[in-house]
Amino acid sequence: MTVSRDPSAGALAGLRVVDAATLFAGPMAAMHLGDMGAEVIKVEHPAKPDPSRTHGVAKDDVNLWWKTLGRNKRTVTADLADEGGREVFLALAATADVVIENFRPGTLERWGLGYEELSARNPGLVLARVTGFGQFGPYRTRPGFGTLAEAMSGFAATTGEPDGPPTLPPFGLADGVASLATAFAIMVALSTREQRGRGQVVDVAIIEPILAMLGPQITRWDQLRTVQPRTGNRSTNNAPRNTYRTSDGHWVAVSTSAQSVAERVVRLVGRPDLVEQPWFASGADRARHADELDEAVGAWIAQRTREDVVAAFEEAQAAIAPIYDAADIVADPQFRALGTIHEIADPELGPTLVQGPLFRLSGNDGVIRFTGRPHGADTDEVLGELGFTPDRIAELRAQGAV
Repeated sequence: MTVSRDPSAGALAGLRVVDAATLFAGPMAAMHLGDMGAEVIKVEHPAKPDPSRTHGVAKDDVNLWWKTLGRNKRTVTADLADEGGREVFLALAATADVVIENFRPGTLERWGLGYEELSARNPGLVLARVTGFGQFGPYRTRPGFGTLAEAMSGFAATTGEPDGPPTLPPFGLADGVASLATAFAIMVALSTREQRGRGQVVDVAIIEPILAMLGPQITRWDQLRTVQPRTGNRSTNNAPRNTYRTSDGHWVAVSTSAQSVAERVVRLVGRPDLVEQPWFASGADRARHADELDEAVGAWIAQRTREDVVAAFEEAQAAIAPIYDAADIVADPQFRALGTIHEIADPELGPTLVQGPLFRLSGNDGVIRFTGRPHGADTDEVLGELGFTPDRIAELRAQGAV
């Protein structure tokens, strides 16, 4: 892996990634790498673009989700099931450090594009395979989406009100978690390549990374034969921990994971007597008295505006956060100080706000060079760089291969 020393180029400058995945987990992993400076080439079917281009809302027929998910990616079309598209993909993979795909297991092999063929031309290639259930096992060929992972991982079973149904998130949570795991796994594989001189296959099953985020539920079941119940916004580990409505109609979230913070909260709301209760010394015991604690905290907050509540909590060094929507995030001074929101000049939308990279580096900050490009916008340019002549590109396009 060649790493640029130009701080403006990004820490992963010199890394080439081919994003042949669709929807969210794989493409989002490629997005993270692109944010850090990797060159990402997005490969889509000529007639069937990545379905994420039609997800969510649009402005003047311009999809907004794609503007974020497709950022920092040049877009190329190729039908991998076609011999001409296979020629294009082999040429791309031969120049790449990483290929990310999420076809059902066996699909690339059926097209003659499995790791055996790809690594024969490029022994250093890392092939990241992101599927719902992984490359092995009885479910390997099932269609896999983040929703199914949220169901099977235990997330839905523990989310929601105690007397309500299991609850799914209103966004691609499992896909997002899997994208981080995929990006991490790719970097591990690239580090190993530096030591051993060869690439390898990365196998990410979307059902696994979110399971790893849910704490010791497996160990709890193994040792106690119990499962975590649904508790709504409350926690079984501490209290008060909930959302509370202010007098001006806003909502705030309070956390008391630390014992000292719990004491500050109840003193602030005028109930220092609760600190003297024998059960108050333990987070788990406080959780068993959540009704009493929520009543005390909720009543105090309900009599004050959000601004006053947050100010009082901050002065008392107690943990609180206003519950934000997108407008609040854009206006918040902490997000502004961090540079979380980037304004990018988009040729279709004009100046456009998007959330930035996940973190900052002291030497090589991530950068959004451009937003999501139109379908196939860079096909001729990229194929030309690979040595395809204009006549050959025209032939491939005429036969529907690109």
